[in-house]
Amino acid sequence: MTGKIIRGIAGFYYVHAEDGRIYECRAKGIFRNRKVKPLVGDNVVISVLGTDPPEGNVDEILTRRNELIRPAVANADQALVVFAAKDPEPNLNLLDRYLVMLYRQQTAVSIVFNKTDLADEGMIERCRKIYEPAGYPVLALSTYTGQGMDQIRVKLQGRTTVLAGPSGVGKSSLTNLLMPEANMETGTVSEKIRRGRHTTRHSELFCLEKGTYLMDTPGFSSIYVDDMEPEELKDCFPEFGSYEEECRFPGCVHIGEKVCGVKAAVEAGKISRSRYENYRLLYTEQKEKRRY
Repeated sequence: MTGKIIRGIAGFYYVHAEDGRIYECRAKGIFRNRKVKPLVGDNVVISVLGTDPPEGNVDEILTRRNELIRPAVANADQALVVFAAKDPEPNLNLLDRYLVMLYRQQTAVSIVFNKTDLADEGMIERCRKIYEPAGYPVLALSTYTGQGMDQIRVKLQGRTTVLAGPSGVGKSSLTNLLMPEANMETGTVSEKIRRGRHTTRHSELFCLEKGTYLMDTPGFSSIYVDDMEPEELKDCFPEFGSYEEECRFPGCVHIGEKVCGVKAAVEAGKISRSRYENYRLLYTEQKEKRRY
């Protein structure tokens, strides 16, 4: 019997099967031997051990369309990267790290700023000027007032979407609005450190309607970009590409070179200085990693 993994907790995988039941399954040892781990979103073949309660084994993982590493999910069509417009203040360096990771995993991304009821009106426009030239649509949302929910529903229609972003920004609140029966635990922002408390502890897949799925995932307050050569990082900033022909040297990394089209575009205001400075920080980080 085939089905889709909707949740994985402590070695158990909950599979929504073609007969409409949700089976609690263990993965066969062959996956450990092959160092393959079933992921939420995987389409699988299971063998049924019983129906009262529904239990089974995961026998086979069907071919993945894609696989995201962090959050660890499979077969996503797109990602909504959710940050708060305020409370906590958006950490654009962390946002750019999410975007780099998802770009490397060839995942379409839209950026969602929640809690717009708390922010000044110009904040979203400033973020649009930073990210839309890089090819990332920016959506404004308030799960408190409902602003922007119609636009979100249109964006989700007919796709499997993963919600990513730090804790405390409203991912679980968004899930609850879209699917009240999900009843996701929501949390407040820590008064001391102004960061969200973790409320989602595992990735979970929800079927909003036929053909439309939503994956809520745990939040990460820090991300390190791994398994990348420093010279590859520039390719994860799509807006750089239009100006690289103006660089003097092929393979320019846009850091120390004197004649650089990307640096000139930053000075001219054609590329966001915020994005460029975060690129420089990530590039230095990657160089330091390679040394050690």
